[in-house]
Amino acid sequence: MSNKRQLRLGTILHGASGNMSAWRHPAATADASINFDFARETARKAEEGKLDFLFIADGLYINEKSIPHFLNRFEPLTLLSALAGATRHLGLVGTVSTSYSDPFTVARQFASLDHLSGGRAGWNVVTSPLEGSAKNYSREHHPEHALRYRIADEYLEVVKGLWDSWEEDAFIRNKATGEFFDKNKLHPLNHNGPFFRVAGPLNIGRTPQGRPVIFQAGASSDGKKLAAKHADAIFTHQYTLSEAQRFYRDVKQQLAGHQRHPDDLHIFQGVSVIVGEDAQDVERQYQQTAALVSIENALNYLGRYFEHHDFSQYPLDEPFPDIGELGGNSFRSTTDHIKQQARERGLTLRQVALEAATPRPVFHGTPEQIADEMQLWFENEGADGFIIQGGTPEVFPRFVDQVIPLLQARGLFRKEYQGTTLRESFDLPLPENQFAPSSQLQEVV
Repeated sequence: MSNKRQLRLGTILHGASGNMSAWRHPAATADASINFDFARETARKAEEGKLDFLFIADGLYINEKSIPHFLNRFEPLTLLSALAGATRHLGLVGTVSTSYSDPFTVARQFASLDHLSGGRAGWNVVTSPLEGSAKNYSREHHPEHALRYRIADEYLEVVKGLWDSWEEDAFIRNKATGEFFDKNKLHPLNHNGPFFRVAGPLNIGRTPQGRPVIFQAGASSDGKKLAAKHADAIFTHQYTLSEAQRFYRDVKQQLAGHQRHPDDLHIFQGVSVIVGEDAQDVERQYQQTAALVSIENALNYLGRYFEHHDFSQYPLDEPFPDIGELGGNSFRSTTDHIKQQARERGLTLRQVALEAATPRPVFHGTPEQIADEMQLWFENEGADGFIIQGGTPEVFPRFVDQVIPLLQARGLFRKEYQGTTLRESFDLPLPENQFAPSSQLQEVV
């Protein structure tokens, strides 16, 4: 591992953009969510900029009020498997829920992606915030927040155990002797826990990375605890540098409780970006996108965070309504922030909805100003890296062409990939097989 701290960068593939009406933008690919050519071009542009990874979020429940991007989009692992053949170095990170999927299947899928990509797979672990998800999986109720994270904890133990089913050199394939594998290097799991009973072994060998890189998305207390124990990276979103610094310190300090070093987990801030020639150009770009969102769509977007609550029943220009604990079992950190901001700033429902639907990008300005802000957050431990989303549908290529060279010139970001795997891009060591004799010996010592 290198001694010099290195800025990490990824981008999120989010259809035309996360805006409710971004698909209407003159520069937008209207069917971006289901357009493989668009996904491939974005991935190749990210690789041209030497970004660490492409990130794909996901969800398991929609209704007629959902963001257009959510209504018709690729399943992440299917898309990432296709992109593996269109890229050479770019990490491929996809979201899969621990609440509505099976550990054996997920372990197998991500191991397959890691093999297919030559060691570039990453799994973004979520517990599924939308209560409606239960309706699509024959469940009566969506598990409550704390329970979802207890399930996720055991789930990750199972998956990591399955990824260690085979030692790296277990498959001999000796044609002369007829020995296909070394039985001493095969390790059934035989897990029997409160939520899962999984025998194993996994029916695919150890992957090029030892195991795929684990991301965790969420900023709640339970989410941070899960990340500190299991994750290699965490995807979060804070609105100011001071908030980001508090989050950063909290998570890094928790690592020691699991005998982990601060460098063992990278903290990524998800940021929207607008790159412009000057302040007037930035404002023009923002207003062009914001103007596409109707108040009806803004209310629908806001409702998504609160179990698709119908906010149209309240007066638009009166204070944000008292909705009690609604949202606490979904996007908890986000809903808590929305309520807090509405209360402290005295915002009306209209103001809250429009800000939620088209938030002003955290980083906006000239390429130099954006590079300055990223450097400030990075050097002052607000983040180890950023996951970039264009504040308008046309911004990401401009970010790669104009901002990345400045970060490279300042020595903050690499000019070439330092290896072939995502784990090498992150400067993370190859994990040891927990069942191999060397690991067992270290535990005894």
